[in-house]
Amino acid sequence: MEKNFVQELQWRGMIHDVMPGAEEHLMEAMRAAYVGIDPTADSLHIGHLVGVMMLKHFQLAGHKPYALVGGATGMIGDPSGKSAERNLLDEETLRHNQEAIKGQLSRFLDFESDVPNAAVLVNNYDWMKDFSFLEFIRDVGKHITVNYMMAKDSVKKRLSADAKEGMSFTEFTYQLVQGYDFLHLYQAYDCTLQMGGSDQWGNITTGTELIRRIGNGKGYALTCPLITKADGTKFGKTEGGNVWLDAERTSPYKFYQYWLNTSDEDAEKYIKIFTFLSQQEIEDLVTKHKEVPHLRELQRKLAEEVTTMVHSKEDLENAIKASAILFGKSTSEDLKQLNEKTFLDVFEGVPQAQIAREEIASGLDMIGALAAKTEFLSSNGEARRELKQNSISVNKEKVKEDYLITDADLINNKFVLLQRGKKNYFVLVVE
Repeated sequence: MEKNFVQELQWRGMIHDVMPGAEEHLMEAMRAAYVGIDPTADSLHIGHLVGVMMLKHFQLAGHKPYALVGGATGMIGDPSGKSAERNLLDEETLRHNQEAIKGQLSRFLDFESDVPNAAVLVNNYDWMKDFSFLEFIRDVGKHITVNYMMAKDSVKKRLSADAKEGMSFTEFTYQLVQGYDFLHLYQAYDCTLQMGGSDQWGNITTGTELIRRIGNGKGYALTCPLITKADGTKFGKTEGGNVWLDAERTSPYKFYQYWLNTSDEDAEKYIKIFTFLSQQEIEDLVTKHKEVPHLRELQRKLAEEVTTMVHSKEDLENAIKASAILFGKSTSEDLKQLNEKTFLDVFEGVPQAQIAREEIASGLDMIGALAAKTEFLSSNGEARRELKQNSISVNKEKVKEDYLITDADLINNKFVLLQRGKKNYFVLVVE
């Protein structure tokens, strides 16, 4: 192979553990590897991105990536890193989620072309659904001892004295089911490598053990570190929950902001993991950033690269425009280009008041808009004073006392943005 996959991941800080011999094995010929994705929602979130990036680097190095959607394992729930059992999903939901996830993965991986290393999407439900319980415990279960399974960290933690609840038999068998997936892919597709987060090492090595004992072959494991934030808070989470790849769940504006607000320390780590920039480009960026850290060039580049990769160039430009609305010199035209979701995201937490549509139709006077009807300002007198001092804007444009707010001012046929000075915003919602 021309490109050393393990070395590429190494300098990017994306290797936690790798089985001896894996690097040499990958250099000998085109190999197949897989990453398992849990279809518990119909969108991936940025926590999944690391596994997706590993598959993409694998494909770029000339190898064949398999994305395994865990339809069967999703019905059980993986105990690794979890303190409680999860809800189980029905088949229809899992199928819907799988289709949505494939759509997102195809932004990263080439599934369609006829190259030998085109990516393949598989679902373990397809080979697990016809397995009877008796067959499974006879053909798979007998090859792995309970002692071996109990020694895994994911099991130990759940059985420790600190754990509030024990571990169901269902969860205990999870590593066997995941291990069987690896064996099945090894036998059906000559897949010799499984990759995942460092919390998956136990499950992956159970697979390599099954390949050795049942398949008389050799499987390899490679894990990446679990992504953390320097301040100790959880990566990929905001107060509103997960940062999703689906624009309906997390708008491109919010997605862009998440990466833009990364700390210097994290940005230096994330730009290696979440972009395809070369080592030289990243080193130059880091050097430049250290000279003028207040310009946040590293964060800006990171946010631009990831937003374009997950969404599009156009979404990135809209997110940059939306970001400038709060901090830059933007116009009413810029405001009117925002869709409703982005508008509400930009002005999240800004006080609002509802106004009847008829009031706007006949023209709403500024005193009513600022005080009498909305209480944005405390009195009509204060409203007059501020208008005289030229400190009031409607949709980012300065207005006088004689201005009337009409339908022409509506953003998305629904909102009007009032502003006093530079930083005091207020949203009129026209119902």
